Amino acid sequence: MTTLRSDTNFAGPIAGLYEQLLVPMLFAHYANDLARRIAALDPSHVLETAAGTGALTRAMSRMLRPQAAIVATDLNQAMLDRAEATGTPANVTWQQANAQSLPFADARFDVVACQFGAMFFPDKSAAFAEARRVLRPGGTLLFNVWDRIEENAFADTITTALGRVFPDDPPLFMKRTPHAYFDTSTISADLAHAGFDAPPRIETVTALSHAPSARAVAVAYCQGTPLRNEIEARKGATLDEATIACETAIKDRFGTGPVQAGMQAHVIIVRR
Repeated sequence: MTTLRSDTNFAGPIAGLYEQLLVPMLFAHYANDLARRIAALDPSHVLETAAGTGALTRAMSRMLRPQAAIVATDLNQAMLDRAEATGTPANVTWQQANAQSLPFADARFDVVACQFGAMFFPDKSAAFAEARRVLRPGGTLLFNVWDRIEENAFADTITTALGRVFPDDPPLFMKRTPHAYFDTSTISADLAHAGFDAPPRIETVTALSHAPSARAVAVAYCQGTPLRNEIEARKGATLDEATIACETAIKDRFGTGPVQAGMQAHVIIVRR
């Protein structure tokens, strides 16, 4: 399995654990933040790319006016299946789609939104260009990306712990993909290359990530993300053994019982 394919593979049990553990731990806060920003624009037609299991989709369906139509897309059908099974109001349409080649007409949407998906796009400028194409003139692209891994303590602790478990070939998914697209000058340049003439507005949003236990954090990262694919491809420790090592590292740093840690992301807003 290539690195690119592994990093975007959310199949099997990953989607369920992602929704059960990672959404409340990491994504719900930022979904509400992004949805409030979108609601302030009062759009009639919204496209969401890389919707995952629907954290932002559900937040938008709560905050946007009932007449607003939301089309939520993702490359991974398994994630969309889990999102649809969770349930959202009737104003949401789920559709499998590649953000770099969207199956929609030009100038169809008032807003294109993406929660923590841009980091996974192989060609980010191409995805942004597609977002621009389907936006009406004056429409808005809003998305967020994780800041560097050192600003996101759970992810940093997990990655360091796995480096000790697999010293010869450490699993670096978290650093390589989710926390790799944090440089705001690079993001601005990619947007300009995609055809956005106006400079983006970029805000850094800091929050606390909460989990009921160190075990929940370890399972969420090691088994509910594509990090699982990297762990299972390596020799020297099983998935369960690696998860236990990460649980111990979280306990050592954050204590037993309910745990919390700092997290940080950038919100990017740019008009067509």
